[in-house]
Amino acid sequence: MPSIRVLSDRVANQIAAGEVIERPAAVIKELVENALDARATRVEVEFSHGGRSYMRVEDNGIGMSRDDALLALERHATSKIAEADDLNRLATFGFRGEALPSIASVSRFLLQTKTAESDAGTEVLINGGKLIHVRECGKPSGTRIEVAQLFNSVPARRKFLKTDQTEAAHIIQCVRLYALAFPDVAFVLVEDGRIIFQSPKCTTFAERVSGIFGKQISEGLVQLDAAEPGLRIYGLIGLPGQGRASRHEMISFINQRPVDSRTLNYALIESYHESLPKGRYPVAFVFLEISPAEVDVNVHPAKREVRFRSEPMVRSFVIRSILSRLRELAPAADAGSLVLDSNRAVTPGAPIPAPVPRPWAEFTPSPNSLLSSSTPPPNPAPGLPKSESMAPVSSAKATNAWPSQMVTLTPPIESPGVVPAAGDAAGSPLASSEAATTSAYRHWRYLGVAHRQYALFETPSGLGLLDRRAAHERVLYERLQAAYAKGEVPSQRLLLPVTLELDAIASALVIDAREFLNQHGFDVQEFGRNFFRLESIPDWMEPGHAETFIRDLLGLLREGQLHAKDTERARDELARFASTRGIRISGTASETELRFLLGQLFACRSPLVSPSGRPTYVELSQGELNRRFGR
Repeated sequence: MPSIRVLSDRVANQIAAGEVIERPAAVIKELVENALDARATRVEVEFSHGGRSYMRVEDNGIGMSRDDALLALERHATSKIAEADDLNRLATFGFRGEALPSIASVSRFLLQTKTAESDAGTEVLINGGKLIHVRECGKPSGTRIEVAQLFNSVPARRKFLKTDQTEAAHIIQCVRLYALAFPDVAFVLVEDGRIIFQSPKCTTFAERVSGIFGKQISEGLVQLDAAEPGLRIYGLIGLPGQGRASRHEMISFINQRPVDSRTLNYALIESYHESLPKGRYPVAFVFLEISPAEVDVNVHPAKREVRFRSEPMVRSFVIRSILSRLRELAPAADAGSLVLDSNRAVTPGAPIPAPVPRPWAEFTPSPNSLLSSSTPPPNPAPGLPKSESMAPVSSAKATNAWPSQMVTLTPPIESPGVVPAAGDAAGSPLASSEAATTSAYRHWRYLGVAHRQYALFETPSGLGLLDRRAAHERVLYERLQAAYAKGEVPSQRLLLPVTLELDAIASALVIDAREFLNQHGFDVQEFGRNFFRLESIPDWMEPGHAETFIRDLLGLLREGQLHAKDTERARDELARFASTRGIRISGTASETELRFLLGQLFACRSPLVSPSGRPTYVELSQGELNRRFGR
């Protein structure tokens, strides 16, 4: 076994860089924090090729003297703390003194800095941890740091970097977070010589949110400001009923530090449990002010996570504050029963609409919808209601009918009270074993609908209960799978395109996945930096839901649940996601519609469960009924 030895400073710094510098955005984060700690009122960030070839952060802060500039490149050198007790009074960002030497050890590092009192500035050049020169330079007051050829001394680390577009998106998102945290500081962001973000000093936080995330998001936010002894929370939160499928637009700051706090996130989600359906997350930009002694910001190498001394106290304060604000927006509503449509906007100060039982508006199947085949069911009941919500909204559709191979789900209906076995239909997609079992459901007699959701049928062996929503999801899921496999996805051209204003990371995801989306019924066109237009959408989707669906889909992409490059897996996940988002169940349905739905369900390959694994129907035998009634 080799003898024990002390590592050289260069190797130690390169190892430390693995904890602090995981990607180019981490370099920008550390340098921007140093600029803000230096009391800068203007910060300019520039990068090229996703940051791997060049990064620059320049500020007009207080700068450093020659001696301080050299000391800043030593490990554990900092001006922020002197004793361990100083951590209880910490009001700055970088304080451990590891960032600069770690960055310099894995790149070509150039530091230029000057104080207001100095006649000349100081320039320090380090390449891969080796000091090249220290000399005077001309420069205005402040600090300029250039980082080139990141990870040139540790090429194995470069292999773990993503594409330039993805790395650039993380840098842009990082800068925007600090621009949100400091609206009184002007920020400029330059990518490959092009200014992509420029924000002067803002008088209000709402103005900065609008400038960074766009008016589409800012118009759906309301102000929050509440305080208790030792605690204050302020910022902007989403209106009741406006939610997202992921948590990426829940942004929290603690003492102006962007963090990912489970305590704050869960408190935000719980505050909206009366206002959003389960599985939806609010849009929120919240700042929590708390005594530094009550929070530990040193529990994560990159300081992304924090720990509170009293988490129950913080959690309860956040919930009380947000709930109180949400209830102010709906003085006439029963605050104990708010479950709103996630797509509906609420005007500030106006009463919240009456609650609905599900997050999606109601849907009644019609011959124009995806859930019907291209041929309407025979012998339709007189006066069959037609869904207004699913009526064609575009004057120009690429196609109105689904491919012919999908028109096998409509069984012939022989009599008003009997549902024939779907296995009798020509070309039924049922497997042979499942087709044999459908004869048991040939003589189901319709009884009615219970609780707007469950259709009741008398069966030869007992009582059958059909979950309408689960059945619709299964039918839509298998139809989408068949359409995706065939490569013929019906879409509708929109008369008025749907505009999307996205953040940097979401924009990169859209560009990366645009080809996949265009192959599956969408037509996404870039319309400027972080702006997109939906020219076409799948035939089963309503234009009013297109923006929400795309934003939710981007949440899946960001969380890694949908990989556009793995086509087969992505198609299955997209069909599964669309089947749960594209179903709109009406409160009433005719006997003909429900019998038709049952026939469609039994024609599926897997009619027993929905795509999410829930049963589509249950059957109570006569023996079970007799037992329950003591007979």
